[in-house]
Amino acid sequence: MTSTDAPAAIAPAPPVLAEVVRSGFTEGHHRGSLVLLAADGSVEYALGDPAAPVFPRSSNKPMQAAAILRAGLELSGERLALAAASHSGEPFHLELVATMLAEHGLSADDLQTPPDLPLDPVAAEAYLAAGNVRERITMNCSGKHAAMLAVCVRNGWDTASYLDPAHPLQLLIGQVVAEAAGEPVASLGTDGCGAPLMAIGLTGLARAFRSFVLAEPGSAERRVADAMRAHPEYVAGTRRPDTWLMSEVPGTLSKMGAEAVQAVALADGRALAFKIDDGATRALGPVLARALGLLGVDAPVVARIGRSPLLGGAAEVGEIRATF
Repeated sequence: MTSTDAPAAIAPAPPVLAEVVRSGFTEGHHRGSLVLLAADGSVEYALGDPAAPVFPRSSNKPMQAAAILRAGLELSGERLALAAASHSGEPFHLELVATMLAEHGLSADDLQTPPDLPLDPVAAEAYLAAGNVRERITMNCSGKHAAMLAVCVRNGWDTASYLDPAHPLQLLIGQVVAEAAGEPVASLGTDGCGAPLMAIGLTGLARAFRSFVLAEPGSAERRVADAMRAHPEYVAGTRRPDTWLMSEVPGTLSKMGAEAVQAVALADGRALAFKIDDGATRALGPVLARALGLLGVDAPVVARIGRSPLLGGAAEVGEIRATF
């Protein structure tokens, strides 16, 4: 740098959304961005930069499932919920994925998900104790991939290249994501499951979830929202916050994503989306609970979701808590 060069501007750090408190001492912080939308869709509260593009990761799955319906695949009930799922790998999840594949002349060998263990730790322990190993079908995105393959079979599209960003299905998904978010896709990447991943802002993500719960009955978007809300255990699992929230707060649509992304829409159109910058999922619950409280959600499940104790030995000695 010469003497006449101005120093590069340093972007401000995102605000702290949660702090880690152990034995009364704050030992860490989790920063990020967050947005809350009022029932009319206006921004009611924001922290950080919710307009900046992020990869929503699995919070994009409702849009991917809607695109699969628009492409002509007839799915409903548990099958449609599983198409939008990051399932826990419990036996009932794996059985339905296998059934969905078989119904379209497919098998687990057609999946291009990376081999994995069940996402849920309890399910993973039982799976390993039974002598099983990592499989493609066990990966938490296998329901989505089964639906993607099925719509390819239905339309005569190539199944070997179903994850190619130029594939007809992936192009349609990009259109649905942009339409639901009300903004163009800012960047294209590859998700952990291998599928193309579309970046949008957190405000766009919240708008997308809001549009799904307010969509016309019978539309692809409303069908996805209704299936997820009717069968939340297939969207997540029996020990997951998304399941608890959709089960206990009627009309709520909720979907987390990897790297600590969360999106929620309430039945009346209030919505939220946030991302923890460092990807720490341990901060998801406290931040989600506080955001729900700010939206006016008053239900016992909020406290359950927000509880994130820290242990010292076998004793509880602290917590992760929201700071806003």
